[in-house]
Parts: sequence; C-alpha cells; structure tokens
Amino acid sequence: MRALILVDIQNDFLPGGALEVPQGDKILNVVNLLQPLFPLVVATQDWHPADHGSFAANHAGKSPGELIDLFGLTQVLWPVHCVQGSKGAEFSDQLHTSAIKKVFVKGTDSSIDSYSGFFDNGHRKATGLEDYLRDQQVEEVYVVGLAADYCVKFTALDAKASGFRTFVIEDATRGVNLSQYDTRDAFFEMEAAGIHLINSQDVIQMMESQEE
Repeated sequence: MRALILVDIQNDFLPGGALEVPQGDKILNVVNLLQPLFPLVVATQDWHPADHGSFAANHAGKSPGELIDLFGLTQVLWPVHCVQGSKGAEFSDQLHTSAIKKVFVKGTDSSIDSYSGFFDNGHRKATGLEDYLRDQQVEEVYVVGLAADYCVKFTALDAKASGFRTFVIEDATRGVNLSQYDTRDAFFEMEAAGIHLINSQDVIQMMESQEE
C-alpha cells in the first residue's frame, strides 16, 4: 500500500509565520489535489514546548541561524515557532485535513530537536510513525510539506533507511534556504540515498493509469 506523508504544513512555516518558508503556501493546492489519490494520508506536526533548546530566544546572546551544541548534537537555532497549543502550531486553514488518518507530533522534548517525522535528530526516540505504517501494510511512501531542506529531507531519509520505497514530490515542498543552495543540495542528498524525486503531475498520471 502507498501512504502520503504531510510534513509540518503549519501556520508558522507559511508566509507571515514565525519561521516562514518562502512560497510555502504555493504547495497547498498541490497537496490538497494529491490527498484523494492515496488510501492512507498521515501528517507530522512540530509541537514544541516553549523552553525548547532549538529556540535562539532560550540562549542568551544567540540569534536564529547560529549553531550550538545541544546535548551532544549540532543544533541550528531557530525563532520561537510551533509552540504547543499556539495558532502557529496549527495546520493551515487552507490544508484539507479530513483525509488525515493520524497525526504524529515531534519536537516535544526540549533537549533535542526532531526534523524527521520518524525519529528525533539523535535517533534516540521514535515517534511511532514507522510502526503505524507497517501495521497498515504500507510499502511505499510519498513525502510532501515543509521544509524541503530540513523536515522533509530527514523524514524521507528515515523512511528510506527504514525500508520503505520513498518518493519526494518536488513541487509539493519548498525550502528554508538558510544558505542559497540548501534545497538543491537536499534534493541531491535524497537522490543519492535512493529516494525518487517526482512531480505531482507524474504522480497523478501514474495513479490514474493504475485505476483504469
């Protein structure tokens, strides 16, 4: 079975949000169009406590974009975003959510960040997403959402490493691009790992042809 994974399509990552992904809103129509094509749709959600160690505001004299050591892992510092229970942590009102079967929250431990929908950044704890997909007999996953160079990339890499045939739908993601070529390099890294990069129109044509 195939599953569509919606990664962090939350207000704080959209234009006007605390950690805005440039043109992040451009993926919404594509993601909504794709959802009915999949028998299983799941979502991930950044869900940080206010004292999260990845927030620059929680480190005196530090600014977003700086690197620190956070309990043994290199950590990019971010603006305060997706705080539990906040409007910024909610899914976009423009995202269709009726097809989402289960939501997996991540980043709930203040001592470690969690880009991937499967594990925290140190692979110390799992979110339960892998077990859930296996229980649903999923063999193939398609990843969309925000942001391409962080949470989408690491979700896709962990999906591939966990044994799922993994696709990233390129026009259904956008990157933060702290450096100019981060998204380009993320796509190169994913492709080198054996992840298939595909366009939404190719997905739609493939699915429709299989239904005939």
